[in-house]
Amino acid sequence: MKNTVVNSNAHLSIMSKKTSKWQILWKQIVKHKYFYLLMLPGILYFIIFRYAPMWGLAIAFKDYSPFKGLMGSPWVGFKHFIDLFTYDYFYTLLRNTLVINFMSLILYFPVPIILALLLNEIRHDVFKRVNQSIIYLPHFLSWVVVAGLTFFMLSTDVGAINKLLNSWFGDTFAFLSNDNLFWLIVTFQSIWKDAGWGTIIFLAAIAGVNPSLYEAAVVDGANRWRQIWHITLPAIRHVIIILLILRLGSMMDVGFEQIILMLNPLVMEVGDVFDTYAFTQGILRGDTSIGVAVGMFKGIIGLIMILGANWITKKFGNEGIM
Repeated sequence: MKNTVVNSNAHLSIMSKKTSKWQILWKQIVKHKYFYLLMLPGILYFIIFRYAPMWGLAIAFKDYSPFKGLMGSPWVGFKHFIDLFTYDYFYTLLRNTLVINFMSLILYFPVPIILALLLNEIRHDVFKRVNQSIIYLPHFLSWVVVAGLTFFMLSTDVGAINKLLNSWFGDTFAFLSNDNLFWLIVTFQSIWKDAGWGTIIFLAAIAGVNPSLYEAAVVDGANRWRQIWHITLPAIRHVIIILLILRLGSMMDVGFEQIILMLNPLVMEVGDVFDTYAFTQGILRGDTSIGVAVGMFKGIIGLIMILGANWITKKFGNEGIM
């Protein structure tokens, strides 16, 4: 009887603790209701467009037919993943995807940081805003427009650069059909289009640096370069690290629209990536299962890279993303 009473009291104690936790949570929600209302559109976006469609990942493990539906399609296990890994050009797809992303990481990632530092040094407000508007503008152009501009700059027939080369040297150069230049061209396209837009976060981080640190540095005789190196960069280091970790998570993602617009038969060997392969197999050939398997494979590798980069960052004493 005594044991029964003790167990009953323990159960009531646990229940009361759970109830009190829910009450505290609800009070916090009511107290900060306007903040939660501001978060609601973002939360709904992720629920509707990110989490709800995850049931479709089961297609990767089935021989999916749109006529039979997801439930009626036969289960084939890891067959599509095995087909992907044994595909003759799998390592070519992997190489192209990783090389394009590593080039973007090395050449593109530092550019927004440098631009943000340069913009922060402009003291004339009107001139600064004009420059910001100019470097933001390419971000709002579609990749169709960017690919068209690239064609009119580098094309052998109508390209402005080739017209100059022809007038100066009497010859032209096939930029767009040269497989040695494809990776560089798509990387510099990304830099031109999005580097300016990427400065927004870094400028916001720089704006949060305590001005008294710069004043103390001036008193100590530090010039502008010293101030940037010893104050600005250390102050925004955590932002740089977080964005770098997030960037590593998308190492298997290459801008599909950009690549598909720049591809031609002469550069297919260096331009064909997982995104274009999934499009070819899943959309053009109707093999939806292999397309979903490719997407799932990319997502798993991205998750592993984020967790690995976050773990390494914390090992070196820096703040990670979780």
